[in-house]
Amino acid sequence: MSTEKTPTLQTRLPNVGTTIFTVMSTLAAEKHAVNLGQGFPDFNCDPRLIDAVTDAMKQGLNQYPPMAGVPVLREAIATKIKSLYGRDYSAANEITITAGATQAIITIVLAVVHAGDEVIVLEPCYDSYVPNIELAGGVPVRVPLTPGTFRPDFDKIAAAITPKTRAIIINSPHNPSGTVWTAAEMLRLQEILAPTNVLLISDEVYEHMVFDGQQHQSAARFPGLAARAFIVSSFGKTYHVTGWKVGYVAAPAAFTTEFRKVHQFNVFTVNTPVQYGLASYMADPKPYLELPAFYQRKRDLFREGLKRTKFKLLPSEGTYFQCVDISAVSDLGETEFCKWLTTEIGVAAIPLSAFYGNGFDQRVVRFCFAKKDETLNAALQRLQAL
Repeated sequence: MSTEKTPTLQTRLPNVGTTIFTVMSTLAAEKHAVNLGQGFPDFNCDPRLIDAVTDAMKQGLNQYPPMAGVPVLREAIATKIKSLYGRDYSAANEITITAGATQAIITIVLAVVHAGDEVIVLEPCYDSYVPNIELAGGVPVRVPLTPGTFRPDFDKIAAAITPKTRAIIINSPHNPSGTVWTAAEMLRLQEILAPTNVLLISDEVYEHMVFDGQQHQSAARFPGLAARAFIVSSFGKTYHVTGWKVGYVAAPAAFTTEFRKVHQFNVFTVNTPVQYGLASYMADPKPYLELPAFYQRKRDLFREGLKRTKFKLLPSEGTYFQCVDISAVSDLGETEFCKWLTTEIGVAAIPLSAFYGNGFDQRVVRFCFAKKDETLNAALQRLQAL
């Protein structure tokens, strides 16, 4: 008689299955569709960045770096934040290099959220936020952004704050809607949080993709927010290298101490030659300063083409996403429409309902325009046939 036995597991994430991004990317590959679903570029990064990382490897910089990240990269980040947003962060004690923004966010949550703590998320939101909170034993409190405009509803945010609220997660420029918070909105948030002990987790991975002359309103710009904030950003988004999975967290020293306690045990540290290569490349600020114009041109090309379809275009103030209302195109719900669009028209998109806990369907889907012009034109040709 066999003595083998596989124990049963009780899932930590009972509500999590295969993500819509995996589903749509798999379907796009199967149907040979133009994939405007998942948010990553289909073009290469600057060859100088590849050269900088290669040089670091050739110089023998291939062993463990310091747990918090190589000092020269942390110093470059501190210089950038000071230059752009006017706040001084200590490279030694207030900046930590992470394995991308997703790892940064779960590490923050694990460091500060205790069992029963409430964390406010503004829906629609990036799909890792709620599972992160649940893994920490926290309670996600879902507050909707205003349907249609996706602007923050501060009355609802204020009403959601209770004595159990530990943190609020915000994301600007916003994935999936492309909305960018204004200075007035950041000041309103600062006012609401001022009398509380609520922490702010500010997801700013699209900080360098803000269009039409607007400025990114980093939490670092606002003293009352910066004093309570973990600020997250991503080199993958900024430099077209999403597969490198390198980001960072800037936070007050006391916060950083707690963050690093968790960081050292879930990642320990991050790819050494990439860190040195990024530090070298950051000596020239032009690549990130010119990024808004680079993506605004792609946005405008894509929007101009979409005007010749039946889609209703929503504003795209930042990020590399364009949302459209499908009401005049189809009677299908968002998810079924995206599957139909991929299968029958040959263009993949993502339903906004995937970013809501209750699957709220407002007949809006998201396209990614971080693609070569020929990719966008191929997609537009198919979409214009609808």
